[in-house]
Amino acid sequence: QVQLVESGGGLVQAGGSLKLSCAASGNTFRGYTISWFRQAPGQEREFVGGTFRSASNTYYADSVKGRSTISRDNGKNTVYLQMNMLKPEDTAVYSCAAGSRLILSTLRSPSAYDYWGQGTQVTVSS
Repeated sequence: QVQLVESGGGLVQAGGSLKLSCAASGNTFRGYTISWFRQAPGQEREFVGGTFRSASNTYYADSVKGRSTISRDNGKNTVYLQMNMLKPEDTAVYSCAAGSRLILSTLRSPSAYDYWGQGTQVTVSS
């Protein structure tokens, strides 16, 4: 069992930055792939980026590539999402998810994940 808690969301002006955190419980954190998803009102959940267990490979959605960085601290059981040059279209609830059986072809699929956090709201004003 893994519990995930996100933090760091808020209101920011376009062009600003935010750093989201996903803190995980349990001593098996190292065995999980952790990804970030977001969901805007009336839209489907969208993959933002993810890092595999080894943290050697990190993947991003085209919509955030070049503006976002995912980092992982296994010692602190925490994954971070640094977002820069934020745009109003980045406004959404951001959630982290953990899965133990992810491969590259399933990384972007919400149904492939076992555990989810409650989400944190990010609002970007124009």
